[in-house]
Amino acid sequence: MKEYKNIISLSKNERGIWDLDTIKGCKSGLLENAKGCYSDCYALKTAKRYGIDFSKSVERHFQNEKHKKQIINQIEKIDMPFIRIGCSGDPSENWQHTLNIIKQLKESSQLSLFDISSKKQIVIITRHWNILTDNQLQEISKYNICINTSVSALDNEYLIYKSLEQYNRLKPFCKSVLRLVSCDFNEQNTVGKEMAETQRKLFKNDLVIDTVFRPSANNIFIKDGIINVKKMAFMKSKALVSKFNKKAFLGKCESCLEMCGITLKK
Repeated sequence: MKEYKNIISLSKNERGIWDLDTIKGCKSGLLENAKGCYSDCYALKTAKRYGIDFSKSVERHFQNEKHKKQIINQIEKIDMPFIRIGCSGDPSENWQHTLNIIKQLKESSQLSLFDISSKKQIVIITRHWNILTDNQLQEISKYNICINTSVSALDNEYLIYKSLEQYNRLKPFCKSVLRLVSCDFNEQNTVGKEMAETQRKLFKNDLVIDTVFRPSANNIFIKDGIINVKKMAFMKSKALVSKFNKKAFLGKCESCLEMCGITLKK
């Protein structure tokens, strides 16, 4: 299989998000589960479609100064108030590399794109496979960053504990958002009832955004009767959805009120 290229790029996905992934692929995530998070990683399925080995985490770099300026010019013109890092790979695979890329963008941007007062922000989505050092937390505080810690009641106890620990640890240094992959749990099922209770507790945290789970038909949580699903309109077609909150957003990102947490007030 092919590996991701090591050249960083700004790209727009189907939902309208602009991503600048510092790392593509997720070696650590696939070590936890060969099918990815919750046995249904969207990025893994996309990689397989294109014949790319998602188990190899590839660091992405600027080719040269000209390439870096081209990326910055692109960011200035995008139709969203933020760029996202962590769409098809987890930046925690190498935090220092991710911070170095952000530092280069900030220092090379004459318009100070990523200052606190700027309209452009950086959103990092992570599972915290590796933990930020104290020095790296101090570095993060210099930048206009919103970190989404991804978690779900579908996770095991250790991953939930670790996610909450890091989500709270980040609060003094940046906007820290809990990105909750929620489900409509079947409370007639013993495991489903336990997970539903865990989910209720997770929602009690501050700055929580609700991310709807879109499983495949053969997902283990469906087969075991743990979650309820139904087909719903998603983008230009229909998808299986396990939707806890009827108001949870499923449309294009440009119409989302939360904008990956950057609009939420502390």
